[in-house]
Amino acid sequence: MIKHIVMWKFKPGTEREAEQFLSGLRGLYGVIPQIREQELGVNCAPDNYDAVLVSAFDSMADLEAYKTDPRHVAVAAQCKAIRVDRVAVDYEV
Repeated sequence: MIKHIVMWKFKPGTEREAEQFLSGLRGLYGVIPQIREQELGVNCAPDNYDAVLVSAFDSMADLEAYKTDPRHVAVAAQCKAIRVDRVAVDYEV
């Protein structure tokens, strides 16, 4: 199994857009079949990254299929204009 963890820091003043982006990500679970697990959280502590996505896939091939799925690409595109930073880690469990 592959764990895929992504964290974002959003630009100040983009709270509404960030909420729409995160809602779009939540909406992919159960729609893109390669996603086995998904947990999405908004940080409750100041001065850190604003949100995190933890998802699981059966294989790297499934993760790549998710990354290139047009539904994911459309949601991810929403984030590029509102983020200050993004970090990601993929690891095998």
